[in-house]
Amino acid sequence: MLTPKKTKFRKPHRGRMKGKSLKGNTLFFGDFGLQAKTPGWVTSRQIEAGRRTITRTIKRGGKVYIRIFPHKPVTAIAAETRMGSGKGSLDYWVAVIKPQRILYEIKGVPGILASRALQLAGYKMPVQTKIISLETSQND
Repeated sequence: MLTPKKTKFRKPHRGRMKGKSLKGNTLFFGDFGLQAKTPGWVTSRQIEAGRRTITRTIKRGGKVYIRIFPHKPVTAIAAETRMGSGKGSLDYWVAVIKPQRILYEIKGVPGILASRALQLAGYKMPVQTKIISLETSQND
């Protein structure tokens, strides 16, 4: 699973997901990409599940770029614990996703295969996604 080597704060606040993604919203490395349409948190396990799905679908051909990284720790208190006694311990890591953020990119694969791989990876994500290509992104 993906985790950062170190962080500035151990237990940050939850924050808000306001507005659209200003960075990471255009294709940069690949020919096809998976773009988020809604905001949400994507866990490191979900990122890994999407990566596995893509690599298995394209049969380890081409190149896969993961454009998100889980920087935010999420805490949880154990079940049946009384109220109070501080914030819970670190449970898992998430990447904060805003609309229009590119999640994955693929290069060196035929269009039909790339769109199928990204479609299957989109099913693993907790946010709504759409598949974009260099042709569609240049026309926008």
